[in-house]
Amino acid sequence: MKFKRIFVLILDSLGVGEASDANNYGDNGANTLKHIIENNDIFIPNLKKLGFLNTINMDDNDNVEAYYTIAKPINIGKDSISGHYEIIGLESKVPFTTFSTQAFPRELIETIEATIGKRIIGNKVTSGDNILNELGDRHMNYGSLILYTSSNSTLEIAAHEDVVPITKLYSYCEKIRQITQKNEWRVARVIARPFLGKNGKYRFTNDRKDYTLKPPTKSILNYLKENDYSVISIGKLNDIVDGEGITKIIKGSNKNIETINKMTDIMGKNFTGVCITDLSEFDSSYGHQKDDKGYANAIEELDVEIPLILNKLNTDDLLIITADHGNDPTFGNSYHTRENVPVIIYGRNLKNPKKLPILESMADIGATIADNFNVNKTNIGTSFLDKLK
Repeated sequence: MKFKRIFVLILDSLGVGEASDANNYGDNGANTLKHIIENNDIFIPNLKKLGFLNTINMDDNDNVEAYYTIAKPINIGKDSISGHYEIIGLESKVPFTTFSTQAFPRELIETIEATIGKRIIGNKVTSGDNILNELGDRHMNYGSLILYTSSNSTLEIAAHEDVVPITKLYSYCEKIRQITQKNEWRVARVIARPFLGKNGKYRFTNDRKDYTLKPPTKSILNYLKENDYSVISIGKLNDIVDGEGITKIIKGSNKNIETINKMTDIMGKNFTGVCITDLSEFDSSYGHQKDDKGYANAIEELDVEIPLILNKLNTDDLLIITADHGNDPTFGNSYHTRENVPVIIYGRNLKNPKKLPILESMADIGATIADNFNVNKTNIGTSFLDKLK
């Protein structure tokens, strides 16, 4: 069966259990979805009907309304880039440089300061919310840029919009991206993090911008675009691939519900191709903050939206719900976790929904999309299109 439009909804960080190589990452025992459910009285009847809960143990469900399975990660790393790369068929076997032990070396900080002409404060391994609480007032008083990193390969620059205009912050980050092309400083993402607020009560805005490296090779997105199909990015995908293969860019939001609204609006448009949407609130607001209750509430909020999303699908549309990595909020730290991801496949004309065999790579999603539109696939991934009846 072929589809005119394929919608991929990425539940950022909603993993469903440790990957086979989790021990290499110190993530044995991680299971984002399972532990959230165990710790909270969660009610998600619509996702349950789609087999979402069955992905935890891959148990059988004869009453399911969608195909369901899990996909194993094969790319090195457990960050957004490695996960998104794999979904769209890009292989990544060389890890990016991380600075999660002692933050950035003095030489890099001095080079940044000399290049952009601004002082740097922070230089810590922490979360954005924590460093805003710690250094937001100091930034307001002196205008120094707040710099921090996470366990992932990121260099993040935070600045208040009243102190540093957004366009100026972006220009600083563009220069820092050039500096960090050097191998020993080669982070995957330089992230501009504008914020607002006053008197110690600060909040990040939706104007975050990620400066990544060009993908090493073409992805299925490039092949779709070259064949005149629409490739719509809602949320972070456009930044992750540095615009490669994207035909329409729609900014995401810090709030899942706002991003979902943008997706359902696109579902009402006439196009042929793929739309990939990232719900980042799961990861940024709850996984990294170790807030399993907030995470549970966010899953329930998604569940309420599921009927609307399904009703927006045309009979020749396909919906794939998945994730890019894990971020178990009950685990020992606030970092991403190396986990398998759920894969839910729904179409209004699919007659035999059931459990599918486990996918050996998240790239199987990209391979299936390429197969559907009869474009070149990449070197990784196996299509499961013929299993959808």
